[in-house]
Amino acid sequence: MAPKAKSVGFKPQAKAFKDKSKPTDVRMSNIQAAKAVSDAIRTSLGPRGMDKMIQAGNGEVSITNDGATILKQMNVLHPAAKMLVELSRAQDVEAGDGTTSVVVIAGALLEACEKLLQKGLHPTAISDAFQRCSNKAVEILTQMSTPIELTDRDTLIKSASTSLNSKVVSQQSSLLAPIAVDAVIRVTDPGKEIAVDLKNIKVIQSLGGTVEDTELCNGLVFTSRSAGTNAPKRIEKAKIGLIQFCISAPKTDMDHNVIVSDYAAMDRVLKEERSYILNIVKHIKKAGCNVLLVQKSILRDAVSDLAQHFLDKIKCLVVKDVEREDIEFVCKTLHCRPIASLDHFTAENLSSADLVEEVASGTNKFVKITGIQNMGRTVSIICRGSNKLVLEEAARSLHDALCVVRCLVKKRAQIVGGGAPEIEMALQLAAYAQTVEGVDAYCFRAFADALEVIPSTLAENAGLNPIATVTELRNRHAQGEKTAGINVRKGAITDILAENVVQPLLVSTSAITLATETIRSILKIDDI
Repeated sequence: MAPKAKSVGFKPQAKAFKDKSKPTDVRMSNIQAAKAVSDAIRTSLGPRGMDKMIQAGNGEVSITNDGATILKQMNVLHPAAKMLVELSRAQDVEAGDGTTSVVVIAGALLEACEKLLQKGLHPTAISDAFQRCSNKAVEILTQMSTPIELTDRDTLIKSASTSLNSKVVSQQSSLLAPIAVDAVIRVTDPGKEIAVDLKNIKVIQSLGGTVEDTELCNGLVFTSRSAGTNAPKRIEKAKIGLIQFCISAPKTDMDHNVIVSDYAAMDRVLKEERSYILNIVKHIKKAGCNVLLVQKSILRDAVSDLAQHFLDKIKCLVVKDVEREDIEFVCKTLHCRPIASLDHFTAENLSSADLVEEVASGTNKFVKITGIQNMGRTVSIICRGSNKLVLEEAARSLHDALCVVRCLVKKRAQIVGGGAPEIEMALQLAAYAQTVEGVDAYCFRAFADALEVIPSTLAENAGLNPIATVTELRNRHAQGEKTAGINVRKGAITDILAENVVQPLLVSTSAITLATETIRSILKIDDI
């Protein structure tokens, strides 16, 4: 019996020994898949980057070069490639800009991992070394950043316009950047700068006109036009009520029918309905309300025709179908509470504004409320565009610019753009690699080389010779010109700070830390 047990004991060892190749294959396939994703959006990096046209499953076409948007709409099947999609989404949430570069950096780091793995280094060793590299890189970035003040509006505008330069609307960056800066500064609470909520900035897309007609509206804008045919279209010294009940005849719950057989009963029903609605309208008139905002109702008309007629008579402007998710924003702006029942409809629950009017904008009409008294910290931006694709891309670019300003508000430091920080990190990390020993030295070296992918991609997209450009750039940095970067417009290496190409520190640091985290998790996987 003993020999048998011995042979049983041997088998698993032999099996485990045979299967050494599988983890390597899995890792390689993961790395290949993720690299494919990163190569797909590499061309859309930088001011000379190309745009992608994406056709969604339902036949909707969108044109964009925002990394997060491209990846969100791509159908990625491979699980490791999906991690890169998540990565760009994380960057979108964390910093808002740099969604393309974070994926490109991740792709380059994966390539570096591949080479290190072929040299026979252990994945865990590489992973730990990369973590140290990323910490070191963030340190280097922080050293080369310059602090800024929130009062310095010009600097903020420079960063916002740098973010807009790589977008379709780069021509209009001189107009959109100040809008973004003003909007973010207006919604920032002094003292609570960390929590800037971009939900307080409402971007409304309106077809028609050109991107140049985009405007910042200090007040509240409703996309729907005012209801009623002969109601007033312009009201000064308005008293605004936001109601959540319906001004229409009550309805039975579920599918009950009331069968009316004779005319007298029919008249009675109509009379009741009329007096019910009149009562509500009189109540509204008594409170002195002349602008009504009505929440959208699912079960019945929020305002029936009869009610509309009465409201026209008391000269009350009605905006109906205010969406449910907008209610919170409206309350914040108007500094009022939504009124849920008729008993609460009193003068003190109304809010007042200087002017409510219906303005035509392109093909559609808006209701605009301005001069709101003790207005909350919110702001609306009306974004215009000549066709749907341009309009959507303009709104996305504006969102990126808003995020950039938000980053600067959160962490008040900026660094130069144009591939300068990446080369600087690569140089300093390579120098640091000389001082460490063992596996770390190799990994630091590889990490440093991988960071050069950003400048070389920038050069490639601008039609310059990538190798010559990066070499020249490295040379300039080695001589101590920390702000030398690739000037895409002139096609040469210049002092990029003088060109006003700057970006928030947070964008770059979060790109590097997030990319490194993703790479580490891909490296640790050895079986699917």
